[in-house]
Amino acid sequence: MTTEIWQLSEAQLLADAADVSHHIQLMEARRIALVAEIDTRVSREKLGFPGPAGWLTSTTLLSPGTATKIVALARGLKNFPDIADAVNTGVTSVDHAALILTFAETPPKNLPQEGQDLARAALLTAATGPDARTGPLRAAITKLHDTYGDKKPPDDTDRNELFASTTLNGRLVAKMDFDAITGEKFLTALSPLTEPHPAADGTPDERSPAKRRADAFAHILDRYLASSNRPTEGGEKPHVNLHITLRDLTNLRSTMNTDTDSDTDSNYENSSTATEPDNARESRSGSGDGCDSATGPSADRGAYRDLFGDGTTVGWLPWMGPLSRETSRQLACDCILTAIVMDENGSPINLARTARTVNAKQKRALTARDHGCAFPGCGKPAAWTEGHHIWHWTDGGPTDMNNLVLLCGFHHRLIHHSDWEVFIGTDNHPWFIPPATVDPYRQPRQSHARAGPHIA
Repeated sequence: MTTEIWQLSEAQLLADAADVSHHIQLMEARRIALVAEIDTRVSREKLGFPGPAGWLTSTTLLSPGTATKIVALARGLKNFPDIADAVNTGVTSVDHAALILTFAETPPKNLPQEGQDLARAALLTAATGPDARTGPLRAAITKLHDTYGDKKPPDDTDRNELFASTTLNGRLVAKMDFDAITGEKFLTALSPLTEPHPAADGTPDERSPAKRRADAFAHILDRYLASSNRPTEGGEKPHVNLHITLRDLTNLRSTMNTDTDSDTDSNYENSSTATEPDNARESRSGSGDGCDSATGPSADRGAYRDLFGDGTTVGWLPWMGPLSRETSRQLACDCILTAIVMDENGSPINLARTARTVNAKQKRALTARDHGCAFPGCGKPAAWTEGHHIWHWTDGGPTDMNNLVLLCGFHHRLIHHSDWEVFIGTDNHPWFIPPATVDPYRQPRQSHARAGPHIA
């Protein structure tokens, strides 16, 4: 019989926590070994993804970054049994093993093989046991690169990296490592924009240096996106896209322009006053600028049922996700408005076309419905997707909304060259049927943007 945690003595608490931590390390090693075998034996068709990382993300609680790291370890440790042994026996953490593996896979150019083996052994010794620390490991690896590398750190552009990831609360965290010249360009561009600017009455600028640098970088991005010579992506120049219902914009004080491209269908042109489905009104009957003091927010049960809906009750950005109404309204004050009529299921009303390729307006409507790659568990950004004809164009399939789905390059090829199937359901959204090798019952799966929790 397992003893309840609250019944354990202080000594037992400490011992059990240490023991569980050790077992977690061993289980992590086991997972890496399993992923290595999956990477070798399981086909892409059965995974539904280019590799195990996407499958791990879609079937577990792992983040894409963690899943990618596990796959990289699984592939790399095959070539370095000494690092693998340290991980499998639990004497070295997975994080420290990843550091040493990166060094082993990309050693300094002028470090001989014997030196590589000795250095790797020294790093493993330093990474063994609870006294191991990341700082000394990174310092030792940096020293090896500085001593035996072909280029000195300030000159080595091959070491340039920029990491950018979204946080759970919808912010973006970035980390960069640049050579001296790129760093000089970056700081030079920031410099004139980071000076303190006192208010008109002489009040000092209270922004911190970090805040001023962030504001300066945002200004540089604004200038770049406003320039005319930037490259195109998906047939359009990169720009910020915001998705939000017309109702949530009704209190805008400024007048917004309406996009009136010459190839617009009549249904599309007339949609500027009717972009919100009727059922959304009932579900948000208690929302707005304030709550009724007599009933309070808890009285609006419809709002709670709609809590995990399709995201149409808040603003939505293709890269960053949900955005508050107030910030959405602020962004929409200075934009070109493209209106899209949505049905009661949150799907754009059909925009029939006779051309083979998806036009810009249809791509925007598909993005509003699918948000990105619709394949279950994928969700790659809409900018990286293309419109797939469910009923193939060569077989007479039209380029209509009810015959199109957004897919990334890999899943577009997968649908064409495997037994995966896709169809538009009665809710006017894509559904996917896996092959019998993946699911013997071939149960339809919701598209990526539609999957998730729902409150009955």
